Amino acid sequence: MSVLLLRLAGPLQAWGSTSRFTQRQTEIAPTKSGVIGLLAAARGLRRTDPLTDLLGLDFAVRVDQPGQILRDFQVARPLDGGDSMPLTNRYYLSDAAFLAAIGGDSELLDGLHEAVRRPQFPLYLGRRSCPPVAPITLGVHPGTVAEVLGDWPWQAAKRLRQRAALTVSLEVLSDAPPGSEVTETFQDEPVSFDPAHRQYGWRPVVRTWVAAPNPDGRPPVAAAMASGGPEQADHDPLAWL
Repeated sequence: MSVLLLRLAGPLQAWGSTSRFTQRQTEIAPTKSGVIGLLAAARGLRRTDPLTDLLGLDFAVRVDQPGQILRDFQVARPLDGGDSMPLTNRYYLSDAAFLAAIGGDSELLDGLHEAVRRPQFPLYLGRRSCPPVAPITLGVHPGTVAEVLGDWPWQAAKRLRQRAALTVSLEVLSDAPPGSEVTETFQDEPVSFDPAHRQYGWRPVVRTWVAAPNPDGRPPVAAAMASGGPEQADHDPLAWL
């Protein structure tokens, strides 16, 4: 198996799986349907086009920088100045960064990598108001989704990496393998993006943790001091000797 890695980072992101009407929620991490939609846009697929070979891909996302939930209160009026539209609350993730891993056939993933590099449609992080801050794709790599997410360096902001240890523990949300213990279930398995008949199946998810390398990190004692004090590591005043 091969894995396509995507770095999803920007000032704002929004990955809704249960949004309805005037309440536009966001999950705490990118959804599978959102990332599959991003790949479909990169390939130039219309919403009414079949997803076909994108439906069987494995998916996992590593939370490198959780960010913060931001609420945007919006009101709209029609162009003719008539009655105002319903008030809406739109929620976003602010200052977040994620590493998404898509596992599948290497030939298919190579094509998706090239499509993301030169997308047919503009790519967004969930909503059109959420552009990425840098090129998204990190290439195609051999191995399983879990292996690649455990080996790839931490993708948080440099100011955070420099204050942390040489290895950091990061949460991973992934497709639950058959027979595994499911942590939670989302209606997040895309079937069709057709506006007239959107379809999503239930997706079982398992939450795990991986130890990721941090090339910009510090030794444990220095990292604990930089992050706010000795409560995060055993205090040994003679350690530097």
